[in-house]
Amino acid sequence: MNISGWKSGKIIIWKRTETTMKCPFCGYTESKVIDSRPADGFTTIRRRRECLSCQKRFTTYETIERMPLIVVKRDGFRQSFDRVKLINGMVRACEKRPVPLEKLEAIADEIEQELQGKLEREVSTVEIGEMVMKRLKEVDEVAYVRFASVYRSFKDINTFMDELSKLLTEQK
Repeated sequence: MNISGWKSGKIIIWKRTETTMKCPFCGYTESKVIDSRPADGFTTIRRRRECLSCQKRFTTYETIERMPLIVVKRDGFRQSFDRVKLINGMVRACEKRPVPLEKLEAIADEIEQELQGKLEREVSTVEIGEMVMKRLKEVDEVAYVRFASVYRSFKDINTFMDELSKLLTEQK
């Protein structure tokens, strides 16, 4: 059963399962919820259930059903948003830098959440790249320059130096 609701003026869709849940041990379709608690940063609800037939316990998860995001690449090609690709790009920029993976995952979460919060289902790689650069600049300037050099496709040393000059000017 899908339920639509409003939150901060934006539509949120919850995917909700009926109270019957098939037991993974005996296949019985009735169980009772023993415990419910939030998980994964309050985006998921973890439920401990007990089968009414065999009395064995199992865990289920209830998550928000998100609308799919489509990324429009520079050549016009469209593909599904891939959080792993986003993290991998930042990991490459942060190679041999003191930036923990957890921080990059948090940045990816922020970006994905911001994109999901918009009503547009299509987002350009340009917009995503700018969001990444803004956040990397706050975390590690070397990683920012590395990411920018690939993202902005610096053609020569002069364009690279221009970006470094901007960064140095902002620091002062």
